[in-house]
Amino acid sequence: MIKLLDNKDMETAKEIVKLQKASYIIEAELINFMQIPPLLEDPEDIISSQETYYGYYVGQDLAGIISYNIENDVLDICKVAVHPDFFKRGIATQLLKRMDEKGIKKIIVSTGAKNSPAIRLYTSLGFTKTQESEVVKGLFIAHFEKIR
Repeated sequence: MIKLLDNKDMETAKEIVKLQKASYIIEAELINFMQIPPLLEDPEDIISSQETYYGYYVGQDLAGIISYNIENDVLDICKVAVHPDFFKRGIATQLLKRMDEKGIKKIIVSTGAKNSPAIRLYTSLGFTKTQESEVVKGLFIAHFEKIR
């Protein structure tokens, strides 16, 4: 079940951080960069965030999250994370499809250029790679967009 999360609530923020750390460590290892911002966040960062968060629950367990901002008719996906215990169940796909339901014409998302599972997911859902940028020496980020 997908539901809107109250990231201003401390317990929810703690759940988000726990999930992020379990999920983003996998990406960090894939791209060989351990300083991915979600790995460095604490609950206070989540509480102070202006992002909107949705969670995917399996029973009582928070299995996945997606967060985004909307500015100038562009939906910018900030985070997509699934707990490794729930990989390969279509959770990220369902969370991303929920963003399509927002009715925003342009959706953008970025990931590590070496994160092939995420890249396959985004392209399978109609995202097109627009560019790569080097954010720190040796770390490249792939940028994607989907225009409806």
